[in-house]
Amino acid sequence: MVIGVAAGLVVAIVGEGAWRLGCLIIGAFLGVGALTRSALPPGEAGLLQVRGKVFDVAALGIASLAIIALAIVVPGGR
Repeated sequence: MVIGVAAGLVVAIVGEGAWRLGCLIIGAFLGVGALTRSALPPGEAGLLQVRGKVFDVAALGIASLAIIALAIVVPGGR
């Protein structure tokens, strides 16, 4: 998950006008993190385990949806 978010940051920063794609990549990998956290038992969650399982899944899921929604809604502007 961290590698995916880092890849999204690289795409957003380096890509000429590719900030939207970078944000979509980041949002997608946060969603993958939410799904992974919901599927793993508590002892194997590693760094995905911050609070309780419900809190972690909700926080990652809300962040994922918010970033994807903002990437879609914000106008490109030039």
